Amino acid sequence: MNRQEISDAVIDVGWRYVLGTLMTTVPVGSIGQAAEVAARCTAAAGDDADHHIWLDLRADHVLLTLQTLGAARVTVRDLELARALTGSLRELGLATVPATGRSVQLLEIAVDAIDIPGIRPFWKAVLGYEDEEGAHNDPGAAVVDPHRLGPAVWFQQMDVPRVERNRIHLDISVPHDAAQERIAAALAAGGILVSEAAAPAYWILADVEGNEVCITTWQGRD
Repeated sequence: MNRQEISDAVIDVGWRYVLGTLMTTVPVGSIGQAAEVAARCTAAAGDDADHHIWLDLRADHVLLTLQTLGAARVTVRDLELARALTGSLRELGLATVPATGRSVQLLEIAVDAIDIPGIRPFWKAVLGYEDEEGAHNDPGAAVVDPHRLGPAVWFQQMDVPRVERNRIHLDISVPHDAAQERIAAALAAGGILVSEAAAPAYWILADVEGNEVCITTWQGRD
Protein backbone atom coordinates (compact mmCIF):
# COMPACT_ATOMS: atom_id res chain seq x y z
CA MET A 1 0.00 0.00 0.00
CA ASN A 2 1.15 3.53 -0.65
CA ARG A 3 0.44 6.47 1.63
CA GLN A 4 -2.51 7.71 -0.43
CA GLU A 5 -4.21 4.31 -0.23
CA ILE A 6 -3.68 4.16 3.54
CA SER A 7 -5.12 7.63 4.06
CA ASP A 8 -8.10 7.01 1.78
CA ALA A 9 -8.95 3.77 3.61
CA VAL A 10 -9.66 5.43 6.96
CA ILE A 11 -10.28 9.14 6.47
CA ASP A 12 -14.06 8.67 6.33
CA VAL A 13 -14.15 7.12 9.82
CA GLY A 14 -12.18 9.91 11.51
CA TRP A 15 -8.66 8.45 11.46
CA ARG A 16 -5.60 10.18 10.01
CA TYR A 17 -2.33 8.76 8.66
CA VAL A 18 0.51 10.47 10.55
CA LEU A 19 4.20 9.48 10.40
CA GLY A 20 3.71 5.77 9.81
CA THR A 21 0.74 5.42 12.17
CA LEU A 22 -3.03 5.78 12.17
CA MET A 23 -4.31 8.23 14.80
CA THR A 24 -7.64 9.48 16.11
CA THR A 25 -9.19 10.80 19.31
CA VAL A 26 -12.34 9.82 21.17
CA PRO A 27 -13.96 12.67 23.15
CA VAL A 28 -15.12 11.46 26.60
CA GLY A 29 -16.63 12.98 29.71
CA SER A 30 -14.55 11.36 32.45
CA ILE A 31 -11.55 9.18 33.12
CA GLY A 32 -13.99 6.37 33.85
CA GLN A 33 -15.48 6.69 30.39
CA ALA A 34 -11.95 6.79 28.97
CA ALA A 35 -11.26 3.46 30.69
CA GLU A 36 -14.45 2.09 29.15
CA VAL A 37 -13.18 3.15 25.72
CA ALA A 38 -9.89 1.36 26.36
CA ALA A 39 -11.69 -1.81 27.40
CA ARG A 40 -13.96 -1.65 24.37
CA CYS A 41 -11.02 -1.21 21.98
CA THR A 42 -9.09 -4.04 23.61
CA ALA A 43 -12.06 -6.38 23.27
CA ALA A 44 -12.68 -5.38 19.66
CA ALA A 45 -9.04 -6.00 18.71
CA GLY A 46 -8.86 -9.33 20.54
CA ASP A 47 -5.50 -11.06 20.36
CA ASP A 48 -4.15 -8.26 18.14
CA ALA A 49 -4.54 -5.55 20.78
CA ASP A 50 -1.04 -5.78 22.26
CA HIS A 51 0.60 -5.79 18.83
CA HIS A 52 -1.26 -2.89 17.21
CA ILE A 53 -2.87 -0.43 19.65
CA TRP A 54 -1.42 2.39 21.76
CA LEU A 55 -3.82 4.08 24.17
CA ASP A 56 -3.44 7.41 25.98
CA LEU A 57 -6.30 8.05 28.43
CA ARG A 58 -7.27 11.50 29.68
CA ALA A 59 -10.38 12.84 31.41
CA ASP A 60 -11.63 14.57 28.24
CA HIS A 61 -10.35 12.29 25.47
CA VAL A 62 -8.64 9.06 24.52
CA LEU A 63 -5.86 9.17 21.94
CA LEU A 64 -5.83 6.01 19.82
CA THR A 65 -2.85 5.04 17.68
CA LEU A 66 -2.56 2.01 15.43
CA GLN A 67 0.59 0.50 13.95
CA THR A 68 1.85 -3.04 13.42
CA LEU A 69 4.53 -2.83 16.09
CA GLY A 70 6.76 -5.62 14.84
CA ALA A 71 6.97 -3.99 11.42
CA ALA A 72 6.96 -0.33 12.59
CA ARG A 73 4.46 0.58 9.86
CA VAL A 74 0.77 0.50 9.00
CA THR A 75 -0.47 -2.79 7.55
CA VAL A 76 -3.81 -4.01 6.23
CA ARG A 77 -4.64 -5.31 9.70
CA ASP A 78 -4.33 -1.77 11.11
CA LEU A 79 -6.78 -0.50 8.52
CA GLU A 80 -9.20 -3.26 9.49
CA LEU A 81 -8.79 -2.44 13.18
CA ALA A 82 -9.40 1.28 12.61
CA ARG A 83 -12.80 0.58 11.11
CA ALA A 84 -13.59 -2.10 13.70
CA LEU A 85 -12.72 0.16 16.64
CA THR A 86 -14.76 3.03 15.23
CA GLY A 87 -17.73 0.73 14.72
CA SER A 88 -17.49 -0.68 18.22
CA LEU A 89 -17.26 2.77 19.80
CA ARG A 90 -20.24 4.03 17.81
CA GLU A 91 -22.31 1.39 19.59
CA LEU A 92 -21.53 3.33 22.80
CA GLY A 93 -22.53 6.61 21.16
CA LEU A 94 -18.89 7.70 20.89
CA ALA A 95 -17.04 9.05 17.85
CA THR A 96 -13.51 8.84 16.46
CA VAL A 97 -12.39 12.32 15.36
CA PRO A 98 -9.00 13.66 14.23
CA ALA A 99 -9.09 16.67 16.55
CA THR A 100 -10.04 17.58 20.11
CA GLY A 101 -8.79 21.14 20.47
CA ARG A 102 -5.98 20.53 17.97
CA SER A 103 -5.36 17.89 15.34
CA VAL A 104 -3.60 14.65 16.15
CA GLN A 105 0.15 14.92 15.61
CA LEU A 106 3.52 13.34 16.32
CA LEU A 107 6.62 15.28 17.34
CA GLU A 108 10.21 14.41 16.45
CA ILE A 109 13.49 16.15 17.22
CA ALA A 110 16.05 16.20 14.41
CA VAL A 111 19.76 16.54 15.21
CA ASP A 112 22.15 17.47 12.41
CA ALA A 113 25.51 15.72 12.77
CA ILE A 114 28.75 14.90 10.97
CA ASP A 115 29.43 11.73 12.98
CA ILE A 116 26.03 10.18 13.66
CA PRO A 117 27.39 6.89 15.12
CA GLY A 118 29.53 9.00 17.43
CA ILE A 119 26.71 11.07 18.92
CA ARG A 120 23.75 8.68 18.73
CA PRO A 121 24.76 6.62 21.81
CA PHE A 122 24.91 9.83 23.88
CA TRP A 123 21.34 10.84 23.00
CA LYS A 124 20.11 7.30 23.58
CA ALA A 125 21.71 7.19 27.03
CA VAL A 126 20.96 10.72 28.23
CA LEU A 127 17.26 10.41 27.33
CA GLY A 128 16.89 6.84 28.59
CA TYR A 129 15.66 5.89 25.11
CA GLU A 130 15.96 2.67 23.07
CA ASP A 131 16.50 1.79 19.42
CA GLU A 132 13.57 2.36 17.10
CA GLU A 133 11.76 -0.88 16.40
CA GLY A 134 12.77 -2.33 13.06
CA ALA A 135 16.03 -0.34 12.96
CA HIS A 136 18.06 -3.51 12.24
CA ASN A 137 21.21 -2.16 13.88
CA ASP A 138 21.23 0.93 11.67
CA PRO A 139 23.71 3.31 13.40
CA GLY A 140 21.76 6.32 12.15
CA ALA A 141 18.27 5.14 13.12
CA ALA A 142 16.07 7.15 15.44
CA VAL A 143 16.00 6.54 19.19
CA VAL A 144 12.61 6.41 20.88
CA ASP A 145 11.01 6.63 24.30
CA PRO A 146 10.25 3.06 25.42
CA HIS A 147 7.07 4.38 27.08
CA ARG A 148 6.12 6.34 23.94
CA LEU A 149 5.64 9.55 25.89
CA GLY A 150 8.50 11.71 24.61
CA PRO A 151 9.31 12.62 20.99
CA ALA A 152 11.58 10.45 18.88
CA VAL A 153 15.05 11.80 18.14
CA TRP A 154 16.46 11.23 14.65
CA PHE A 155 19.74 12.20 13.04
CA GLN A 156 20.27 14.08 9.79
CA GLN A 157 23.59 13.63 8.03
CA MET A 158 25.67 16.77 7.48
CA ASP A 159 28.48 16.96 4.93
CA VAL A 160 30.38 19.85 6.47
CA PRO A 161 30.18 21.52 9.89
CA ARG A 162 27.64 24.30 10.13
CA VAL A 163 27.95 27.08 12.68
CA GLU A 164 25.75 29.86 11.33
CA ARG A 165 22.40 28.34 12.34
CA ASN A 166 20.83 25.94 14.82
CA ARG A 167 21.58 22.23 14.36
CA ILE A 168 18.55 20.90 16.22
CA HIS A 169 15.01 21.46 14.97
CA LEU A 170 11.53 20.07 15.58
CA ASP A 171 9.53 18.03 13.07
CA ILE A 172 5.79 18.22 13.70
CA SER A 173 3.88 15.61 11.67
CA VAL A 174 0.23 16.56 11.24
CA PRO A 175 -2.69 15.22 9.19
CA HIS A 176 -2.46 16.33 5.57
CA ASP A 177 -5.72 18.25 5.87
CA ALA A 178 -4.54 20.16 8.95
CA ALA A 179 -1.18 21.43 7.65
CA GLN A 180 -2.33 24.70 6.08
CA GLU A 181 -4.26 25.74 9.18
CA ARG A 182 -1.25 25.01 11.40
CA ILE A 183 1.10 26.94 9.10
CA ALA A 184 -1.26 29.91 8.94
CA ALA A 185 -1.50 30.00 12.73
CA ALA A 186 2.29 29.92 13.08
CA LEU A 187 2.76 32.73 10.56
CA ALA A 188 0.04 34.81 12.23
CA ALA A 189 1.90 34.36 15.51
CA GLY A 190 5.01 36.02 14.06
CA GLY A 191 6.62 33.05 12.31
CA ILE A 192 8.53 33.14 9.05
CA LEU A 193 8.10 30.79 6.09
CA VAL A 194 11.68 29.78 5.28
CA SER A 195 10.91 27.35 2.46
CA GLU A 196 8.00 25.50 0.87
CA ALA A 197 10.10 23.91 -1.87
CA ALA A 198 9.46 20.41 -0.52
CA ALA A 199 5.74 20.93 0.20
CA PRO A 200 3.48 19.08 0.83
CA ALA A 201 6.06 16.71 2.33
CA TYR A 202 7.25 19.51 4.59
CA TRP A 203 7.39 23.26 5.06
CA ILE A 204 10.28 24.92 6.91
CA LEU A 205 9.22 27.68 9.32
CA ALA A 206 11.20 29.70 11.84
CA ASP A 207 10.67 32.14 14.66
CA VAL A 208 11.98 35.69 14.31
CA GLU A 209 15.40 34.63 15.63
CA GLY A 210 15.77 31.89 13.03
CA ASN A 211 15.01 28.80 15.15
CA GLU A 212 13.51 26.33 12.71
CA VAL A 213 10.64 23.84 12.73
CA CYS A 214 9.23 21.64 9.97
CA ILE A 215 5.52 21.00 9.50
CA THR A 216 5.35 17.63 7.75
CA THR A 217 2.69 15.42 6.19
CA TRP A 218 2.63 12.03 4.45
CA GLN A 219 1.97 13.63 1.08
CA GLY A 220 4.65 13.99 -1.57
CA ARG A 221 6.76 11.11 -0.22
CA ASP A 222 5.88 8.03 -2.32
